Amino acid sequence: MEEKLNKIRRLYDSVSKEYADAFSGEHEKKPMDREILSRFSREVDNENPVWDLGCGLGQTTNYLKNLGIQASGLDISGQMLDQARRRHPDIHFQQGNILALEFEDSSIAAIISFYAMVHFTKDQVEKAFREIHRVLRPNGLFLFTYHVGEETIRISEFLGKQIDMDFMFFTTDFITGCLTDCGFKQIDTIERDPYPGVEYQSRRAYLFTTKPEGE
Repeated sequence: MEEKLNKIRRLYDSVSKEYADAFSGEHEKKPMDREILSRFSREVDNENPVWDLGCGLGQTTNYLKNLGIQASGLDISGQMLDQARRRHPDIHFQQGNILALEFEDSSIAAIISFYAMVHFTKDQVEKAFREIHRVLRPNGLFLFTYHVGEETIRISEFLGKQIDMDFMFFTTDFITGCLTDCGFKQIDTIERDPYPGVEYQSRRAYLFTTKPEGE
C-alpha cells in the first residue's frame, strides 16, 4: 500500500504545473459543483475546523473560502501543495495521507473530498472512510465526490507525461454501503451526467453524509 501511495505522490509531483494550468478554474465551468459547494457551506455554517482532503491545487478549498468557509487543505503531493500555496497564500495547506490522518479522534467539524480517491482500490476507500469517520465530530458533515461506474481505466499519458496509473470508478451501491459499514448515517447522493467538452465523460456523484451523535 505504501508503494501505491508513493506512486500517486510521484505522479502528481511530476504534473503539478501542468495540472495547475489545466484545472485551477474548473468549478467555474461546472454549475452543479458550485451548487453543491454552496450547499456544503450552508450546512457547515460557522463550524470549524473544516478540511479539504486530497485538495490538490486548493481550488475547492479556495472556492469554499470565497463562500465564507475557512477550510484548510491536505494532500499527499508536496509539489501540488506548492502550487496551492502560491495561488492561495492565505489558506493553510499541509502534506498528509488520507489513509492515516494525523488528527485527533472527533476533532474535525466537516470534511470535503472532491474526486480525491480516483486511484484508490475498494479496500483503500473503506480505510479512508474509517479514518474520516474517526476524526469527524458527532454530527460532522462529510461531502464526497466520485466517478460513477464499475470500470478501472489504465492511463499511460496524462497532461503530456508518460504514466502508468489506474483511475477507479465506483458504483453508488458500493459507496453508500461502505459508508454505512463505516458508521455514517443520513446519506444523500446526487448524480449528474458529465459536461460535454469540459471534463472526462463519466457520470459524477456528490454524496453528503454525517457521523451520528454518540459515535
